[in-house]
Amino acid sequence: MDTLLARVTEEPLSVAEHEAAVERAAAGAVVSFSGVVRDHDGGRSVTELEYTGHPTAPALIAEIAAEFAARPDVHAVAVSHRIGLLAIGDVALACAVSASHRGQAFTACAELVDEVKARLPIWKRQVFSDGQEEWVACP
Repeated sequence: MDTLLARVTEEPLSVAEHEAAVERAAAGAVVSFSGVVRDHDGGRSVTELEYTGHPTAPALIAEIAAEFAARPDVHAVAVSHRIGLLAIGDVALACAVSASHRGQAFTACAELVDEVKARLPIWKRQVFSDGQEEWVACP
């Protein structure tokens, strides 16, 4: 069980880098996810997003990744969340999971995304085309 990538970064994310990081000879499946900034939310046009992370976010994403990498059916995990100002089409969340079988990999990857979204202290500021903005997932 490996966790090669688990980071919070201002650098652009590559899903292909995450997929390559989890490749293993024993893995029959690699499943990845790309959370991409879209141009709309709730029927409103979005022009940009800004993600802000709590100082504990890097340690917590590593902890979450390690929990998934410790699963007996998972071979490796890679997960990163981007912070800072992002444009439409940028990748905000990238992850990949390898497992012996596709069902295990799909399940683990989906649960990893949900866990990161539920536990990672990163907040999103959306800017709309009318100039208004809102914070999302802020405690």
